[in-house]
Order: sequence, then structure tokens, then C-alpha cells
Amino acid sequence: MNLKTNYLGLELKNPLVPSSSPLTRTLDGLRQMEDAGASAVVLYSLFEEQILQESHTLNEHLIQGTESFAEALNYFPEAPEYKYGPDEYVNHIRRAKESLSIPVIASLNGVSTGWWMRYAKDIEQAGADALELNIYYLPTSLDESSAEVEALYLDALAQVKSVVNIPVAMKLSPYFSAMGNMAKRLVEAGADGLVLFNRFYQPDLDLENLAVVPNLVLSSPTEMRLPMRWIAILYGRLQTDFALTSGVHNVTDVLKGIAAGASVTMLASELLRNGVGRLKIIRAGVESWLEENEYESLDQLRGSLSQINCAEPAAFERANYMRVLSSYSNDYGMRQMPVTFD
Repeated sequence: MNLKTNYLGLELKNPLVPSSSPLTRTLDGLRQMEDAGASAVVLYSLFEEQILQESHTLNEHLIQGTESFAEALNYFPEAPEYKYGPDEYVNHIRRAKESLSIPVIASLNGVSTGWWMRYAKDIEQAGADALELNIYYLPTSLDESSAEVEALYLDALAQVKSVVNIPVAMKLSPYFSAMGNMAKRLVEAGADGLVLFNRFYQPDLDLENLAVVPNLVLSSPTEMRLPMRWIAILYGRLQTDFALTSGVHNVTDVLKGIAAGASVTMLASELLRNGVGRLKIIRAGVESWLEENEYESLDQLRGSLSQINCAEPAAFERANYMRVLSSYSNDYGMRQMPVTFD
């Protein structure tokens, strides 16, 4: 069975790509994923804050005895919490390329303008096969417009594309007011792929200590519906590659993602929860399903349930809204009138 797929100009042996996570921090973890059947890997992200922290630390040594940066440094975790700085990250890319035969995709995570270019170039020179830009940004200012937020993404992409020749993918959040238009503008600006979607990790409140605390919850398969829906809507209308991330846990999830139009499906939570050996099991399951349903290759399935190929394209839009609500039955088997759920 031919499971080959193309993503960011890279020919991959199958659509299973471990996404950025702690599992990609070590060479041993990367080798295990390759042995289990990963077709490529996305390394953990190099964060803008790491670079700022390193810069502040250097400044602190240079001006030791003053307290110029004491308050600024309090906003960032201590350096050991990051574990890897920019230099270590670049070296990790080099070592990964020496150790693996599958493509290595680096990841930059930030928001400010200006810093992307230097590190994108370093990443390319280290041997990365592609680069994923992950702009993790929550606009909280009441004076910041949607146009300004969109410009931040487009500016970052333009900066990186101006200095590297490797493929660049944009990892997006689903919270744009006009998602389709934003995707179109990014592709027109040179994005080689779109990764849908980033997960915003919501903090929790500690009532006992009256504090805001981090709260990491691994994904569930239901989270896959949002990126799957948007990939199905955009497939065939934008000439770019799509990676489906968030909520991919099993064989069915992978097959649905491909049928929607994804080039690859990315996994993290499933591997963290049940081990990288899941890659081998899922790959075998995908191959088995395709054979049982008389597909000759993965390409035959790709996009078959996208909006442009669907018999009911309106089902991806509002026409499906009332159908979902009216299909709900209560405990007595009585069909409910359309209602909204709060």
C-alpha cells in the first residue's frame, strides 16, 4: 500500500508526523519515533522569551552590580526552566540531522517583529529541512484592531521568507474573524503550508492561594473537528499544504484528516499519553483500512470529503447548524425543537 505524501515539498513515507512536544527534545526520543514509523518530526519550539532571557542574562553579567534589569527579568522563567537556549537549539538540529534519515522540521515560537530573521537563518544553516512559525499571541489590548493582529502574522512570515530558502509553514490559531481570508493572504505572502490549529493553553485560578496557575490538559479526539472542518473548506481553494494538528489520536482520526484534505496529520498528546509505539499501530491500521476499502494509495482518499468534493458542501457551513441541533433527542427519545446550547 502506498502511504506516501508530500508536505512542504518533502516526500514523506506516510502522513504521521509527531508535532512539537517534550518528546522531540532528545535524540533518543527522536530515534524512537523514527523507528516507530514517523515520516518526519517537528522539534520542540525555540521561544522568543528564551532569546530575550539569554540576552538579559548576558547584559546582567556585563553590568553586574547594578539592578537595571531586575524587574524585567522577573517576567521570564529562570534560564534552567527553559533547558535549551538558542545555541543549544541549533546544535540539537545538527545532531538530529546527523542521527535521523527522516526530515527534521524546526519550530520558532514568538510574537515580536525583528527577532525572527536571525534565528530563522541559523536554523536553516543548521540543516533543518523546513521551518514552522508558531505565533502564540492573545490580543488583550482593547485598542488593538483585528487588522493589526493579522499584520503581525504577515510581517513575521515576510521577515522569515526574506532570509531563508527552506519551506516555511504557519501554525495558526482558529480565532481570526475571517479565517478563510487570512489563510489566503498567508499563502499569497509565501506560506508553503498551514498548520491548523494551535492550542491555546488556558490558565486556571487557584482560589486557595488567589493565584493564576498553568493548567496543561492533553487533547481529546473531539478537538480535531475544528481543524478538520477548516481544512475541508480550504482544500482545493488554496494552493498550499495542510497539516492537521490537535486531537489526532487514532486510525480514524488520521483517515478523516486525509479525507478532509490534509497532507499530514500531527500527533503529540496521544504519544505522550500512550507512548511512541502508537505510531506503528496507527500506521498499520491506516494501511489495513485502505486495503479493505480497495484504495491503492493515500492520494485517492485525500480531499474526497472536502467541501469542493462533497455532495453536500453546505454541511460545512451554517446549513448544518440546525440539523445538528434538531438531531438531538432527549432521554425519552423525543425529538427536540432546535435550540442553542450554552
